[in-house]
Amino acid sequence: MSSVEGKTWDFKLFWRIMQYVKPYRLVFIATTLLTIFLAILGIVKPIIIGHMVKNNISQLDKESLLFWTIIVVLLMIIEAIAQYYHSYQANWLGQKIVQDIRNEIFKKTTSFKLKYFDKTPIGRLVTRVISDMETIADIFSEGVLVIIGDVLKLVGVLIAMFVINWKLSLLIMIPVPLLLIATNIFKKAIKDAFQMVRTQVAQLNTFVQEHITGMNIVQIFGREKQEAKTFRKINEEHRDAHIKSVWAYSIFFPVVEILSALSLAFLVIYIVLQADVPDQEIAVLAKDLTVFILFIHMLYRPIRMLADRFNTLQMGMVSAERVFNIIDTDERIIQHEEQTHNISGNVVFNNVWFAYNDEEWVLKNISFEVKAGETIALVGATGAGKSSIINLLSRFYEFQKGEILIDGIDIRKTDIEHLRNHISVVLQDVFLFSGSIYRNITLDDKHITKEQVMNAAIDVGAHQFISSLPNGYDFDVRERGGMLSAGQRQLLSFIRAYVYNPKILVLDEATSSVDTETEILIQNAIDKLTENRTSIVIAHRLSTIKKADKIFVLDKGEIIENGTHDELLKQNGAYKRLYDLQFK
Repeated sequence: MSSVEGKTWDFKLFWRIMQYVKPYRLVFIATTLLTIFLAILGIVKPIIIGHMVKNNISQLDKESLLFWTIIVVLLMIIEAIAQYYHSYQANWLGQKIVQDIRNEIFKKTTSFKLKYFDKTPIGRLVTRVISDMETIADIFSEGVLVIIGDVLKLVGVLIAMFVINWKLSLLIMIPVPLLLIATNIFKKAIKDAFQMVRTQVAQLNTFVQEHITGMNIVQIFGREKQEAKTFRKINEEHRDAHIKSVWAYSIFFPVVEILSALSLAFLVIYIVLQADVPDQEIAVLAKDLTVFILFIHMLYRPIRMLADRFNTLQMGMVSAERVFNIIDTDERIIQHEEQTHNISGNVVFNNVWFAYNDEEWVLKNISFEVKAGETIALVGATGAGKSSIINLLSRFYEFQKGEILIDGIDIRKTDIEHLRNHISVVLQDVFLFSGSIYRNITLDDKHITKEQVMNAAIDVGAHQFISSLPNGYDFDVRERGGMLSAGQRQLLSFIRAYVYNPKILVLDEATSSVDTETEILIQNAIDKLTENRTSIVIAHRLSTIKKADKIFVLDKGEIIENGTHDELLKQNGAYKRLYDLQFK
């Protein structure tokens, strides 16, 4: 639960939100002045109408009536224009601030280490970046500025009422204590309902995101009905949360209307009881009746809306705290120094220990060296620690003991961006973004030309299949590359690695999910990619690593054998058993 859930206001949090107003302070000042102007105009208008009624009842002056009618119409036109600009600027300001915060949170999120995403539901992050942001925008479009206007109008109306006729003012204020009690009950009820709505929205987003992404698993195992049943339950909870808020509104608003009608009834009864007053006071009573009827509406409407506004403001604060919690999260890779140097590709692991959780060691005392231009291979059973070595080299995760050196410099002292610019990783599970093949290869790097991409595709052996697609390199692969086969996606990942011309190339099970024909293409591409380049190859298919300069065999996070393909076969150990399982 958020720490501000029990508060109507959190000045520290609100002040932090207001820091994002600074680039747009002129718009904020202009909108605030418009708010004050509209509040004053709203109070002046009934007084002028009352004055018009009084004068024309006592004098029946048609010219005066026409004059004051024109004044009132002009005021209404001015009010409408001011209201338009106020609404536009308040919403514009809210969206601009949300845009800036959203950019900040997305930039911050992309800097997190992968461990953060391992333990955080993606649907919840989507809710923070999308839904919660819109609630923050409401702070300005429907919250603080509108509250200022309503409070000013409320105070102004009360002052004007008591100045004009304090007896009538006290009379119509009789139901107000009941209104304040009803407002307080409503505020608490709607706050709980909104909290439930936000929680259910996050759960709904998480469930939908996970199950659409994993739809193939749902369908393969025939879980459609069961997952639909689970979704219905979550959806029902989401519906019930909304209905609770609707119920609160449906009770509160009629109560306000009844209390407003009571004030009006008291006013009318008082005027009726004054029926025997002298004729010269009839005009005054008519004026007061007109003004106070308008003031009753202006009195009850702000009080009624303030409860809703404060809840809008509070929900915006709660959403802001959730968003700022992500912004304040320190899950970035620790950068001790930011050295940059010409990387040649000499890699050394020296007594490296690593665990994803506490001291559940995934890698134990790993030591090996890859000289610049060499190709090594890592083999072993699933869970042996092969991919963890790659994750550490790219600094996706932090190791606990030992050191990893590139060209004699600890990678923790090397600028992360500089480090990753010199390492290309080809994963087994290739991820492609929606968009063209060209965009997926270059990742919007303007320094890579289409000619370079085509030349790389020719070298890798993928140019023919790309050219055969509609629009060729501009073919839209759709979400996650769903329009391409696994082998085609793998070839694109090779081109992507190739055009970035890395000093260190990592192939993580890069041929495990392709057919034999595609594997031949990839094997030829591997020979070209690994030429004069430090390469680390992870493979289950031992046929793909026979040419490696050295092979390291891992078991339960430890290196148990190393040597060339022929040397390891002669040792008649773990590698020999793996080889026999595949080929004999």
